Amino acid sequence: MSGRGSSSRGSSIGGAKSYRDEAVVLRTTKLGEADRIVSLLTRHHGRVRAVAKGVRRTSSRFGARLEPFTCVDVQLHRGRALDTVTQVDVLAPYGQVLAADYGLYTVGHALVETAERFTEVERENATQQYLLLVGALRTLSRREHAAPLVLDAFLLRSLAVAGYAASFGDCARCGNPGPHTAFNVSAGGAVCSACRPPGSAAPDPQTLELLAALLSGEWSVAEDAEERCRREGSGLVAAFLQWHLERGIRSLRHVERDDGSLVR
Repeated sequence: MSGRGSSSRGSSIGGAKSYRDEAVVLRTTKLGEADRIVSLLTRHHGRVRAVAKGVRRTSSRFGARLEPFTCVDVQLHRGRALDTVTQVDVLAPYGQVLAADYGLYTVGHALVETAERFTEVERENATQQYLLLVGALRTLSRREHAAPLVLDAFLLRSLAVAGYAASFGDCARCGNPGPHTAFNVSAGGAVCSACRPPGSAAPDPQTLELLAALLSGEWSVAEDAEERCRREGSGLVAAFLQWHLERGIRSLRHVERDDGSLVR
């Protein structure tokens, strides 16, 4: 995925009407009888909305290439309100794998919805969010780790990229070295006994170790965590995310754990 970065970025320099970029298809919306509006998270141009003309016709050249979760190399023509897709090639068809497994599919929807929420300002550079999303979709489609763990790792890292990194060791308020026994979403994570606000949660210490591992990418630690800690950790991540976004991610309510229970 790294080989196309420089060429796709260069075609938009100097205010050119057409540009090319790597992108992940976040969602699509019907437009008229044959068109779709496609929401894309691009590597170099942030989130972009574009019209894909005629893609709902069976004769469309690239209709199947613009399905959610697909990583594409796309060429677009700038427009006043919406850009127009003029060419698209598939780089990684993650959607084909995710659509065949309900558990992966629901997690995939939570990933792309979260990415869209963190990139609400169109055309604002979001390269780190793009790379996080591509990495999460790739890991999910390859089944390298349990899907709920992939989701929680992505949520924590997306929050960190947006400037809302949670603390799971040192006190989020005073910096007192941990580990600590309390967690408060409004305070920024783990808090010591002196800084602990009323109503703080008291999670299992292993839960905080799990979340710290997911944030830092220590997958061996995360995979060894007990199911009860994974479930408790997912609840803390969801609460932390909702606090900073000021409203929840709707797709999370449909995500299932490996034991069949709902994550949220």
